[in-house]
Amino acid sequence: MRAAIVVFPGINRERDMAIALEQSTGQKPRMIWHKETELGDIDLVVLPGGFSYGDYLRCGAMAALSPVMAAVKRHAERGGYVLGVCNGFQIITEAGLLPGALLRNAGLRFLSMDCNLRVERADTAFTGQYQKGQIFRAPMAHGDGNYTASAADLDRLEGENLVAFRYAEPDGAISARANRNGSARNIAGIFSPNLRVLGLMPHPENLVDPLMGGTDGKPLFDGLSAALAA
Repeated sequence: MRAAIVVFPGINRERDMAIALEQSTGQKPRMIWHKETELGDIDLVVLPGGFSYGDYLRCGAMAALSPVMAAVKRHAERGGYVLGVCNGFQIITEAGLLPGALLRNAGLRFLSMDCNLRVERADTAFTGQYQKGQIFRAPMAHGDGNYTASAADLDRLEGENLVAFRYAEPDGAISARANRNGSARNIAGIFSPNLRVLGLMPHPENLVDPLMGGTDGKPLFDGLSAALAA
């Protein structure tokens, strides 16, 4: 799998993402500066977390206008894979690759803690090494993770089975208590209609090694590596 990570000013999770990808693929991903206009020959482009452009205006709004994003959109349009995590999720919604927006957390406080995610489908390149309904742990670190969309978009996401993950209790129950940022319908991540673009707020890349405190996030990257193996 040929992977690349886009680096914007203020992004700070690109090295974490590189470690996760290299562990699963055995290859170092390319780092692509936001002013570049071509991605090259890659299978997966990743937009990592952080605070692109200092989170001025809306989170991700300025990064969505960076020169590289035209290439990311072309990559997605021709069926390439795109992963946006945290600020990356904000960027790809602002760029129109996924519907909805990420607003201020309920309670208006920055959240830095672990959460439990329930896998809503396991038949995609991103989730193929999880089981449907499986609960896994992932760190969250965001101030604007409250996923919001129109009622029509939410119904479409549900009807087309495009919800990837939901915030859940350890036993899998969907509750308001598990949904700390207030996201609509406990949605933590969503797919594009062709299942090749995934955006999610928590950070699976921060749990890929026992030295990090666990490996709950590793199946996402192992699954991508297996599905996109050359």
